[in-house]
Amino acid sequence: MTTPALTLTDLSVTFATDAGAVRAVSGVSFDVRPGEVLAVVGESGSGKSVSVRSAIGLLPSTASVRGSVTLGDREVTGLGDKQWAQLRGRDVAMVFQEPGSALDPLFTVGYQIVEALRAHPGPDGNRMDKKAARRRAVELLELVGLPDPERRFGYYPHELSGGQKQRVMIAIAISCEAKVIIADEPTTALDVTVQAEILDLLRDLKDRLGCAIVLITHSMGVVADIADRVVVMKDGEVVEEATVHDLFESPSAEYTRTLLAAVPTLDPVVADRAVSDEVVLSVRDLTVQFPGGIGQPVFRAVDDVTFDLHRGETLGLVGESGSGKSTIGRCVAALQKPTSGTVEVLGQDVGRLRGKDLKALRKRFGFVFQDPSTSLNPRLTVGKAVAEPLIVHGVGKAEIERTVREWLDAVKLPSGTDARYPHELSGGQRQRASLARALVLKPDLLVADEPTSALDVSVQAAVLDLFEELQTELQFACLFVSHDLAVVDRLAHRVAVLRHGAVVELGTPARILREPAEEYTRRLIAAIPEPRVTRDRP
Repeated sequence: MTTPALTLTDLSVTFATDAGAVRAVSGVSFDVRPGEVLAVVGESGSGKSVSVRSAIGLLPSTASVRGSVTLGDREVTGLGDKQWAQLRGRDVAMVFQEPGSALDPLFTVGYQIVEALRAHPGPDGNRMDKKAARRRAVELLELVGLPDPERRFGYYPHELSGGQKQRVMIAIAISCEAKVIIADEPTTALDVTVQAEILDLLRDLKDRLGCAIVLITHSMGVVADIADRVVVMKDGEVVEEATVHDLFESPSAEYTRTLLAAVPTLDPVVADRAVSDEVVLSVRDLTVQFPGGIGQPVFRAVDDVTFDLHRGETLGLVGESGSGKSTIGRCVAALQKPTSGTVEVLGQDVGRLRGKDLKALRKRFGFVFQDPSTSLNPRLTVGKAVAEPLIVHGVGKAEIERTVREWLDAVKLPSGTDARYPHELSGGQRQRASLARALVLKPDLLVADEPTSALDVSVQAAVLDLFEELQTELQFACLFVSHDLAVVDRLAHRVAVLRHGAVVELGTPARILREPAEEYTRRLIAAIPEPRVTRDRP
């Protein structure tokens, strides 16, 4: 039998904290073989990322590890930084969950790929020269589907969309053709069509290079599409391990059945929902252009977009990465200045407001950003981060303490979270803290940029339930930017489909997601990964 590429044996991980030792992983054992995709699934805080990060030496110094981790025939438990530096990239590589924080903002994405290529000697013992590394970096950007790779080689991370940054991360991970690729939520930030392309790419790498892939994900549709075997984790322990077919056809653990039941899908029939006539947000002829650089044409990120958003209504903005969804959201939030057109919130032109007037209006806004690791201040505890909008707008101390406790409870964060820092939370927990921070002032308008992208399916279902309850109670209007069409179908009263910065379709979910007029919309819908496995799946 083939030697496993990666083996975890009776792994336990404990973190030292001010409140005492916290057991994150307890007695975890599994392996993955060359040419196999192993999916590790479970709720936020289940220990899946901690378990797998032990295989690449990325646990913090506060972690205490027992058990063993083996790469091929080499035990790597307890290696030092210099030894890990030799292994990372060549023997094991990682695609991180949040590319916005994993990529260095001071260097171009091309430089960062070249750096990874030149970090390790080739088969001849020599390091790749800079010209050859640049050519290979462009090839890798093309391989992962980044448009115009020659030009984007010189882009900085902030000049790329969330999905484009994730593709760069995958290019770095595969640059040295590692024997084990750890992919931590690699499709979280990707729209459905690009997600399908990335899954095809990972499948091709598995088959062409014979590498083992460990996939950490909360998307059961992705699991059904690509995994060979699945490990299900809960509270730091493995509760079930099975082939992908057996898991979906006859899961043995009640927890697994709960996860599968929570997966959102496009229901065959949906009824249109009425909303108020009061307009909270009015966007007219919105256009945003960015300079294209020396010798390059102007890039039009948003192209003559017009729509209204009513009180109590959710408008879902969908489309591929780079289609202009997030740029529209930034214009609405007065974080991006339009080239032309107007954005009015509660009858006030956002583009004309300054200083105190803009601050007063922003009290009526709430914001949930795509990447919670960069939107939450790492120097503030979660409690202080949630309290910050209240402090800025002059709320009293006693009311702040009471309100923060209420909202952390409302988004189902455990007791004591207010005293923890963002880096001490899982990705899903950070996003729930961001949601509490956005709603703490009970806004009239919520701008939500991929607010459920980091959440596992069961927590996502609970948060969506909460979102609907709160919108019914508070009657806030919501601009909901997402690549998850099933989530949009559940929440949105209307859907706007964007392509190349322009709205190609606008209407109710019943029409747009079930009777689309545009081929582009039909392609988006066809690319949605379904949480089921067919026997003839490749």
